[in-house]
Amino acid sequence: MNEPVTSESYAAQVRRLADLTERVSAQRAEAHTWYDQQCSAARRAVADAGDQVRRAERELAAARELQERVDAEVRLLWQELRGRLGSAGRRAGGPPGPVGGATGDPLPMLAAVRDLLARTGQPGELPGSVNPLLVLCGVVGAAVAYALGTAARTAGDRYGGDLAVGMPVLALVVTLLGPLVGLVPAKLVADRRHAVLGPRPAAIVVVAGLATTVLLLTVPR
Repeated sequence: MNEPVTSESYAAQVRRLADLTERVSAQRAEAHTWYDQQCSAARRAVADAGDQVRRAERELAAARELQERVDAEVRLLWQELRGRLGSAGRRAGGPPGPVGGATGDPLPMLAAVRDLLARTGQPGELPGSVNPLLVLCGVVGAAVAYALGTAARTAGDRYGGDLAVGMPVLALVVTLLGPLVGLVPAKLVADRRHAVLGPRPAAIVVVAGLATTVLLLTVPR
C-alpha cells in the first residue's frame, strides 16, 4: 500500500515544482530573447549585405563606364598617333592592350598623352633653309600668271569682237594676281614639312612674285 504523503513533503514538492516552473520560464524567456537577438542580427546582416551588393553594382557600373571611356579615348589617341606616323603608323596595327597589374587613375595618364600629342603636333615655322624654295614658288607663280595673261591677250587679239575687249581686262587681272599665285605651292611645301605658312614665308613668296611680275611687265616684248 502507498504510504501517505506528509504535509511537509507535499509542501516541499510544491515548492520544488514552483522553482522548476520559474526556472523553465526564465530559460524560455532567455531563449526567446536570444532568438530575437539572432533574428535582428540576421536582418541587419542581410540589410548590410544588400547595401554592399548595391554599392558593388554601382561601382561596377562606374568601372564599366570608365573602361568604355578609356577605351574610346585610347582608340582616338592611337588613331591620331598613327596619322602622325604616316605609313609607319599604318603598320602599327591596333592600340596596345591594358597592362596587367597596372594601378592608378588612367584619366591623368590619358590627359598627359593628349598634352604630349598636342605639343608635338603643333606645326612650327618654316626654317630659313627653305627660303630659296619659297622664292622659286613666287617666281614660278608670277610667271605662270603672266603666261596666262599673255595667252588671254593673244586670244582676244586673234578672235576680236567682244573677246578683244574682255580678254585684255582678264589678262590684266590675272597678271596682277601673279604675286599671290605662288602662295599655293608654298602652302603645299609648308604642309609637307608640317609647318605653317606664316607672315615671313608668305612675304618672301609675295615679294618674289611681285618682283617677277614687275620685271616681266617692264621687259620690252
